[in-house]
Amino acid sequence: MAAGILAEMTTALIASLEKLLGTPRDGALLRYSLGREYLKAGDHERGVVQLREAVRRDPRYSAAWKALGGALAAAHRIEEAREAYTRGIEVARARGDRQAEKEMTVFARRLDRPPRA
Repeated sequence: MAAGILAEMTTALIASLEKLLGTPRDGALLRYSLGREYLKAGDHERGVVQLREAVRRDPRYSAAWKALGGALAAAHRIEEAREAYTRGIEVARARGDRQAEKEMTVFARRLDRPPRA
């Protein structure tokens, strides 16, 4: 029952965020938020599209790079995930965002591990 309520809330939030696309509020944060909601709903492709748009609109958005790397990794697009994490690490380092830099470094290293059986 709780999963059904959560799915309903996610669907409603996605619909609300989608209504803002193309309006003056359409920016990197909106695209990041929408991408994250698509990921929660299990729609990795749409999540990747929105997260790519977030980093296109604000290439210095380290949280969006981290989310994009995670979405690509979850979709088994390992090389693309590695590229996103690498760009995100560079951005985080340039901005002095040590926590994001450390997290993405760990996530990038995990891409090299063999999958668990």
